[in-house]
Amino acid sequence: MTIGIVSTGVYLPDHTMTAEEIATLSHIPVEIVKTKMGITQKPIPGPDDHTVAMGIRAAEKAIQKGAIDPKTIDLVIYIGEEHKEYPLWTAAIKLQEEIGAYHAWGFDVALRCGTTIMAIKVAKSLMESDATINTVLLAGGYRNSDFIDYTNERTRFMFNLGAGGAAMILKKDHPENIILEADIMTDGSFSEDVVVPVGGTIDPLTVEHLQKGLYRLDVLDPEGMKARLEQKSMQNFLQVIRNALLKSGYSENDIDYLAILHMKKSAHDFVLIELGLTSEQSIYLSDYGHIGQMDQIISLELAQESGKLKDGDLAVLVSAGIGYAWGAVAVKWGKGY
Repeated sequence: MTIGIVSTGVYLPDHTMTAEEIATLSHIPVEIVKTKMGITQKPIPGPDDHTVAMGIRAAEKAIQKGAIDPKTIDLVIYIGEEHKEYPLWTAAIKLQEEIGAYHAWGFDVALRCGTTIMAIKVAKSLMESDATINTVLLAGGYRNSDFIDYTNERTRFMFNLGAGGAAMILKKDHPENIILEADIMTDGSFSEDVVVPVGGTIDPLTVEHLQKGLYRLDVLDPEGMKARLEQKSMQNFLQVIRNALLKSGYSENDIDYLAILHMKKSAHDFVLIELGLTSEQSIYLSDYGHIGQMDQIISLELAQESGKLKDGDLAVLVSAGIGYAWGAVAVKWGKGY
């Protein structure tokens, strides 16, 4: 049995924030924003760009592109962020209704920016184990840029957060774009390093919190997190890539394209060098910033549009998310498998 990617869809808001605007808000020199942080511009939400709504728009694009009848979709998995239209809400069921997947069932998953990789792995396992699941839609939106305070030096590594939606349709025995194996690592020692500190059960939201702007992402132990991440992060990044390849019967020498999240330029280049890849074998998302778990799908679409992804290519999708989680999945692209 094979599981293949039928189509993808991406929705990006019309509104953008430029490097110059980030520099003005953060008091960081614009050249640092552009060269070190690697941001030329990034999409930010307009008044109608709600989280799940963006996922629905992306899903509609994937359905149209793949010529899929929504009534043939068996399962809808929401891969977007928890920050969405309502605080307590099952978004997959809204997605199901809006796209007309009346015969499907749905659920939400979350692993921060590692969600898409995890959801691909979950979807593949469900399809392999359940004869009634033949077509799966993964879709969601992201606008965690709402939580960024550009005056908070502790969160400057998240100034690249943007907004958008993405979707992917998987089908059993589809002969193209075959999903191979995935590898995921999580490290709980980072679990409370990056949080929105108020608004939960520990410290319920108050008027004072809002007045002080505390309902934003923050880093509770910046020095400790930096020291621990420097020891582990990039090596874990490389390990999940190599493990996914090994499980799939390949090595890093076989990679043709790396669909990688947006991060600072030096880290992006480090990963490519360590894997023996050139800049032509990936796309640096400087015009998009980091749209969370949507980055891998965005990268795949950009690679197809630019001719960087061809029949028979081996692509690896890789992510990292606060918490911390690292994940990668290998895909044999096109009809060459």
